Amino acid sequence: MTEPRIRRCPICGKPRIEEHTPFCSTRCRDRDLLRWLDDGYALPGRPAEQDPED
Repeated sequence: MTEPRIRRCPICGKPRIEEHTPFCSTRCRDRDLLRWLDDGYALPGRPAEQDPED
């Protein structure tokens, strides 16, 4: 029988804790939120059209 795969935190790589899934701690969860808020993540797509008044 194979051992269950350990799921890792996407920020630091430590094992996940169910309370903070998919992260290992509140710290890593907050770091991920800050990346989203600071435009550290982006979804691919067409560039937005320029507003002529800008």
